[in-house]
Amino acid sequence: MKSMFTAACVLLATLLGSAVALADEDATATGSHAVAYVKDSAITTKVKTRLATEHLTSVTRIHVDTDKEGVVWLSGTAKTQAAIREAVAIARQTEGVKKVHNSITISND
Repeated sequence: MKSMFTAACVLLATLLGSAVALADEDATATGSHAVAYVKDSAITTKVKTRLATEHLTSVTRIHVDTDKEGVVWLSGTAKTQAAIREAVAIARQTEGVKKVHNSITISND
């Protein structure tokens, strides 16, 4: 069951990352903006995939965004401080990530 969930998360993250990368129609004539945009969504997808494969119980509540400099922004909620630390560590260890900003809070649910 867990492997099926992980596979579904990986597939969804890959599809969403590709869709976001293709959605930018305002790229400059040189294409530099489009290249940076693809890189951002690729890093976001990598982080989301790694979070899913680590089986964090609160992965569905953690949101990941990446800016053009490779800085990852984590937000949302997690069940424990340990889950927050693990999510931040996973993001920091992901290829292409330059820095991680953490805004994840502990949920009372």
